[in-house]
Amino acid sequence: MRARVPGWAELLRGSRSLALPTLALLAACALLVACDAGSTSPEASSSSATQEDPNAQAAVPLPAGAVASAVGRLDGLVATLMNSTKIPGMAVAVVEGNNVRYAKGFGVTGEPNGAKVDADTVFQLASVSKSVGSTVIARLITDKVLGWDTPVAANYPGFALADPYVSTNVTIADMYAHRSGLPEHAGDKIEDLGYNQQEIISRLRYVPLAPFRSTYDYTNFGLTAAAVSAANKAGTDWATLSQNMIYAPLGMSRTSSRYADFSTRPNHALGHVKVDGKWVVSPYPREPDAQTPAGGVSSSVNDLTHWLSMLLASGTTSQGRQIISSGALTPAISPQIVSSPSAEPTDRAGFYGYGFNASVTEGGRTQYSHSGAFASGAATNFLVLPSANVGIVVLTNAAPVGAAETLTGEFADLVQFGEITHDWAGLYGQAFAALSKPSGSLVGQAAPTNPAAAQPLSNYVGTFQNPVYGPAEVREQGGGLVLAMGPGGKIVHELSHWDGNTYTFTLTNENAEPGSISKVTFNGPTMTIEYYDDGTSDGVFTR
Repeated sequence: MRARVPGWAELLRGSRSLALPTLALLAACALLVACDAGSTSPEASSSSATQEDPNAQAAVPLPAGAVASAVGRLDGLVATLMNSTKIPGMAVAVVEGNNVRYAKGFGVTGEPNGAKVDADTVFQLASVSKSVGSTVIARLITDKVLGWDTPVAANYPGFALADPYVSTNVTIADMYAHRSGLPEHAGDKIEDLGYNQQEIISRLRYVPLAPFRSTYDYTNFGLTAAAVSAANKAGTDWATLSQNMIYAPLGMSRTSSRYADFSTRPNHALGHVKVDGKWVVSPYPREPDAQTPAGGVSSSVNDLTHWLSMLLASGTTSQGRQIISSGALTPAISPQIVSSPSAEPTDRAGFYGYGFNASVTEGGRTQYSHSGAFASGAATNFLVLPSANVGIVVLTNAAPVGAAETLTGEFADLVQFGEITHDWAGLYGQAFAALSKPSGSLVGQAAPTNPAAAQPLSNYVGTFQNPVYGPAEVREQGGGLVLAMGPGGKIVHELSHWDGNTYTFTLTNENAEPGSISKVTFNGPTMTIEYYDDGTSDGVFTR
């Protein structure tokens, strides 16, 4: 029996930049498959994994012409995926060393009358931004501006978490490895309420922590705090820093960490969601500037070929300029914490580096990768096998259904084994379907036939406070109750009576799938909102 694929839990926890729990989960986080791939070309044989180094040897030899053969199958694999998932658009690129072996677009940028996707079409990367941003940090380390072990608080005035010791000692590395103790996706729901980056990070100090440096929980805003600290040290903002450190030196002219740049590109992909079984342009575009280091990069596959080649060349550009030292890059793409513990002795564990998933494949090869996804319409994945000198990236403009991960998994199987050894479409399709269900204990429940009467509406009216999520105002409106949250009460929900002192509201956002329902229970001076009872907060708001 084959061992469980490492990285599966990372996919389920961290693929979204929001929460697929946050799909975040999903992270999120994020990751990828545990396949192997490679090439027997001269370029592959010149990679850092040499025959003289027994620690770099794989258990499974690569087939002859591995990469070329796998690349020859990509058109058919994409066609099958596009037909089975009906996603509107996809772009794919493969690099072997410093050579682009494949770069194509498929489908359209927007339904029903979008332009055709090509290799220059710009997509939102979602959580693949973490890996890109990690190389920005590695560039600063190369330039001796800071280190992976630089404390976040050293260059972020006022930064604090719930534990004073952690506040002082948590480092950039800790945040990029998701080992700060912050709970999974802490801050994401604060962002959904409309608070800005500074306000979100400031509220992390009210969030309870798990044990420091011994637990892995995927957080967009923990990582963002580290990136902001690094940018402060460099004397600029994160988007400008990324442009100067990575995008410009690599010639990535269509890449940005600003949503405004993405949304105004003439050739950019619109996010799509499924409505009544059909893909439509999302009515709620994802504007991720508040967490841009974690999920705000946009790019094309042509641009990302430069980045992938730089990774394979240990920080060296195609012009031969080393912009990132191996000493700064290697820790990022190497295991730093167990993200997916083995459940059985035959299992291979999954690991996370600094902004990268890192694992050992079935073929005994190291692999690093990451997934990204927005529920509002983006799903991305890249996979690199350094011993095979090959990398693949897949970008799509649809809410996550596992298409990007399926293609990279199939490609990696073909390169390593000469055949597809797993039903990646089935595995990832089931995983994402499970993560895309609406949340709330009342989902699918019938309303009480004879509910207990509510109190007079005036008894519920007032402003309730929660240290993490801020004020929540309940007011009478149109003969009923509404709940207003976020800065200036900008997010408004109509409350429906359920039973006694319990009301409900429905919501759809980056962290709540369509059909999600939250209970709101009043108990004297307190109000408990089920949706915000989430590990980040107990959901209790006090009047």
